[in-house]
Amino acid sequence: MIKNKLRPRLLALLILLPLALQAQNLSIGNGRFQKGDNPAWNTFAYDDSAWQEVSLTDQPWESLGLESANGIGWYRIHVVIPSSLKKGVVEAIMLDLGAIDDSDQTWVNGHLVGKDGTFPEDPGGYSSEYGKRRHYVVDPKWVRWDRDNVIAVRVYNYGDPGGFYRGSVKVVKPSLKDFAKLSLVAEKGGYKAVLATSVGTTGSLKIDVSDVITGAPESSKTQKVNLSAWKEKQVFCPLAPQKRLKVTYTDPRFPEILEAEVCAPYILTPPAPATPRYNGPAVFGVRPGSPVIFRLAFSGDKPMKYAVEGLPEGVVLDADKGVLSGSCAVPGDYPLVFTATNDKGSAQAQFTLCVGEDKIGLTPPMGWNSWNCWALSVSQEKVMASAAALINKGLADYGYAYMNIDDAWEGEERTPEGYITANDKFPDMKALGDWLHSNGLKFGIYSSPGDYTCGGFLGSLDHEEQDAQVWNSWGVDYLKYDWCGYSKVFDASRDKSEAALIRPYLKMQQFLREQPRDIFYSLCQYGRGRVWEWGAFVDANSWRTSHDIVDTWESLYVTGFERQPGLHPYAGPGHWNDPDMLIVGKVGWSSSLRDSRLTPDEQYTHISLWSLLAANMLIGCDISQMDDFTFNLLCNNEVNAVNQDVLGHQAHQDVVEDGMQIWSRDLSDGSFAVGIFNLNEASVPVQLDGALGIIGLNAPTVRDLWRQKDIPTDAIYVIPPHGVLYVKVK
Repeated sequence: MIKNKLRPRLLALLILLPLALQAQNLSIGNGRFQKGDNPAWNTFAYDDSAWQEVSLTDQPWESLGLESANGIGWYRIHVVIPSSLKKGVVEAIMLDLGAIDDSDQTWVNGHLVGKDGTFPEDPGGYSSEYGKRRHYVVDPKWVRWDRDNVIAVRVYNYGDPGGFYRGSVKVVKPSLKDFAKLSLVAEKGGYKAVLATSVGTTGSLKIDVSDVITGAPESSKTQKVNLSAWKEKQVFCPLAPQKRLKVTYTDPRFPEILEAEVCAPYILTPPAPATPRYNGPAVFGVRPGSPVIFRLAFSGDKPMKYAVEGLPEGVVLDADKGVLSGSCAVPGDYPLVFTATNDKGSAQAQFTLCVGEDKIGLTPPMGWNSWNCWALSVSQEKVMASAAALINKGLADYGYAYMNIDDAWEGEERTPEGYITANDKFPDMKALGDWLHSNGLKFGIYSSPGDYTCGGFLGSLDHEEQDAQVWNSWGVDYLKYDWCGYSKVFDASRDKSEAALIRPYLKMQQFLREQPRDIFYSLCQYGRGRVWEWGAFVDANSWRTSHDIVDTWESLYVTGFERQPGLHPYAGPGHWNDPDMLIVGKVGWSSSLRDSRLTPDEQYTHISLWSLLAANMLIGCDISQMDDFTFNLLCNNEVNAVNQDVLGHQAHQDVVEDGMQIWSRDLSDGSFAVGIFNLNEASVPVQLDGALGIIGLNAPTVRDLWRQKDIPTDAIYVIPPHGVLYVKVK
């Protein structure tokens, strides 16, 4: 099967819902920039002819020659706005500024039209809105029609990158969605449909309930709406388990339809059989002489007995726990056969133990990190509870093995000799590492190349060798090395070259390789300096490609769908692009946890995309509180098999059109994993064979990876808003 390069328009092969009329718009790609701050810069009359000409689409602050990208800067954008935009149902225009890092205030001809985020001088201080797209409605009396206008944008940035760099600025004619908002707000027993308007509206509100699995309609009702400006209507909508709620609003003055959908959590992954089944990777790599730590990932009723054929000298099996340990001094690829047996039956799996100098990280790491749930409140007790839950709830039976402590484990000061210590929350790091290893789990730690970490704890600056030695003595298997605390060192230097970005990571790499154990090296520097182009050079096994992710659709969209395209050439066995940790389950970045704010559909999209990206699969929630829905997301063996495929090819983005994206990844068995993503706010029916034909694939049936069953391609499948159809094409 060969994927051709012919990609006809998506609309020709997909059956879409009726589309709204295209809004008339005016795109602006360039503007003028000045670092500093002056209230006069928001006025129309100010002379900005001496300011730096910049692109608004691809020039973040650090590319503008600034010694420091932190602080305040201004953009002034000149545009002639045609009076044709003035005509229509509502006399107004709207600015679409794209996403800005981090906070902004925006004026048109000296009139403030909008603000997102806050500035240091504001009450409460600075808060970022770096992932949010800015849309500001402009009163027509402030516009100089058919003449020059000035859009002045004051930006506060903290940390790279900063400013405009995510698409052209647009001046558009607003639609219904710009003056009215339809949302669903969770309440006990269901959701409250809220319609709010700023201009007044008369129309119809329709409420539909359907089965979330089959799509079969269950109930429908319509209400008339008559709202004056700045009013809202609320309607309570009960939502039972396994049901989907869809609310639509139409106003006859506008061609657009407002839509909002939500569903109760729904489980697609079939339960694992009671008989043993292997769910782990097919390969594991270790350097000669380094400790082997590997847990055989078999699901099924416990207890189980394990056996392994073909073990090299020095490697042994704990037949009760299914844990490999020891070491192998002789390089080579050792084919093994795993066997697991319980009172329901027996199963085998083919496996290869690879022993060689460049053999670690052959598949993306799977495990857990403490940050997204506990942040600075992490403790040894919480880590051990999560590790115990990883085993007891069965996640270890699906290959999750790394238990990584993020920031806030460090002691207040080093020993007189300069060695790092743990604080009182971690009374015995060595014992923690030994306990994890005895259960076949791996031990991860966190530090920074700066003198302090993001959380204000001790970093590794000028103590790199000593820290590597301490981590080795504790049994550490994974290092997350976070740029955060190094920013002030870098900013104080006149050297802003790529070599200066590489230097702190190359220094730590030297001392990690001197240790007598394998330490997976994870760079966390948010994609600075196109790290994917040089990460392998510093012996890194993965590198962050984006800012920190949070549990919102906007953050998931920017991190996954904006920052990852084009990075597939740089991923492969031993070195992986890392779009950050998972944001499903109970998270909170504190001692107070809550359910992820992503909808169930968005969570399916999240895990599907990370699977396609061959991304690090590090759980960010409290495992001890994990529910069945989250377990279903994380423990689908067919979805995880794509992530762990030994070929190690990351998916590439094949199609981007009309709010739909298609990503595909070739696999070691000659098949392809394909994700068809609906990034729209409404459901979209898709003709599957047409969608696959766009990327040159043709098959009468494909495997639905989430449902784990074959489905015909000559059918129409409805993909929910922010949802996915994830298939394997054989």
